[in-house]
Amino acid sequence: MMTEEPRTGDRYHHGNLRAALLDSALDVLTEGGVAGFSMREAARRAGVSQSAPKHHFGDARGLLGALATRAYRQLCERLEAVELSGRDVRERVTALALEYVAFARDNRALFDLMWRMTQFDYDDPELAEQKHRALRALDRVLRGTDAAPTSGEDPALVQSYAVWSLVHGYTTLALEGAIGEEAADPLANDLLPAMLQLVDVRPGDPR
Repeated sequence: MMTEEPRTGDRYHHGNLRAALLDSALDVLTEGGVAGFSMREAARRAGVSQSAPKHHFGDARGLLGALATRAYRQLCERLEAVELSGRDVRERVTALALEYVAFARDNRALFDLMWRMTQFDYDDPELAEQKHRALRALDRVLRGTDAAPTSGEDPALVQSYAVWSLVHGYTTLALEGAIGEEAADPLANDLLPAMLQLVDVRPGDPR
């Protein structure tokens, strides 16, 4: 039986196999996209047996789901780190939107994976929490830091969903080359802020 001992030169060290497999999976995803993803290749790059990922993730869907969950967590951390003090609500929304775009630009393979709902368990509790956390980051900007928590069906979230839909739609179209094809980086132009100016954003908590 093959063991999962560390190998010189590999990224895996005893006790960090799960993280090493996620890192290797990201490399494979970045190079080949979702269609070209191979759990066997992720294991090879981590320097472990082909059966090793099954212990932590079960199958390729489990590994991709864990990678998507990590991607949502990273997105949330970036959104929550945006400096919003001293800005009005429109400026705050724009700042958060631009950070969303920057995340997509910096992590194109991950951003694509995050919305491939048929590739992993989209209802996984941990993944669902990170998705809702991203919505809360935007919702706090729009409704205020003291706004009461809401569920996904609450009408109070309509404006947040509308803004998120606009930002996500713009980002997806730009990444696909449908917007600003003549620009070196279509995500880095002034179109998104101009679009956000058309949204009826009402001031909330000024903090």
